[in-house]
Amino acid sequence: MILKPEASGERMDVYLAGAVEGLSRNAAQKLLERGAMTCGGVPVGKKDKTKAGQEYELTLPEAEPVEIEAQDIALDVVWEDADCLVINKPKGLVVHPAAGHWDGTLVNALMYHCGSELSGINGELRPGIIHRIDKDTSGLLIVAKNDFAHQALAAQLQDHTLSRVYECIVCGGIREDSGTIDAPIGRSPHDRKKMAVVTGGRPAVTHFEVIARYRGYTHLRCRLETGRTHQIRVHLSWRSHPILGDPVYGRKTPELGMDTQCLHARQLQFLHPRTGELVTVESPLPEDFQKVLSRLTPL
Repeated sequence: MILKPEASGERMDVYLAGAVEGLSRNAAQKLLERGAMTCGGVPVGKKDKTKAGQEYELTLPEAEPVEIEAQDIALDVVWEDADCLVINKPKGLVVHPAAGHWDGTLVNALMYHCGSELSGINGELRPGIIHRIDKDTSGLLIVAKNDFAHQALAAQLQDHTLSRVYECIVCGGIREDSGTIDAPIGRSPHDRKKMAVVTGGRPAVTHFEVIARYRGYTHLRCRLETGRTHQIRVHLSWRSHPILGDPVYGRKTPELGMDTQCLHARQLQFLHPRTGELVTVESPLPEDFQKVLSRLTPL
């Protein structure tokens, strides 16, 4: 995989974790320590700095053994073949094990469903995970069954040929019929548990269009060009149109019975990693989302 940083001076482990979506910083550091990334044939260290326009070659090693408890958790598999599968994740399901959620996650369910048929590039805690969606966001998530598929799909995330479309309900009325939010995202300087639009953050681009307008609310379709943590939530809140029900970036008082964000990963479109065929998968809006729409007054 060839990577080309857009800016100079960023630590290589930080850059790599951001450039390959779904790759944790810890996993990025391990790859760099193993010499998996080179520039002109010379290994790159985790503390080295990026140089804009320079080409870096990332060679992924053999998969690590995965030691996660397989759990019989129901999965809504909407598309699957020998290389990958697409899951319709319900709201409330955590994607991968982490502090406070060591089991009962999507990865535990995948281990039961797929067994050893998951890529190991992201390490033992995130086998098969190409990208993530928040615990309280519902919708489509693609998973790689092998390293070949993982590398191909990760490359599509980087060059934006893997398309992710979301729908959400935001507070307030948006005047434009469509637009683009291009604002860098990084850790909030006021709360390290939150993300924010900050100077010097990682580039983040969200395209949006209005589906319908209601009294006090707007139904939007959003397409991610990049995939920063909480990107849609942060961008829309920054534009003073937080997602309805978002307890972190939105209004503090629950509205219309929503105490979690009204955000759904509606469509995935990608080139099949082996055949090159264009695959489009869609997920209907969940029941709670539809109930909110039925309570709104159209303009």
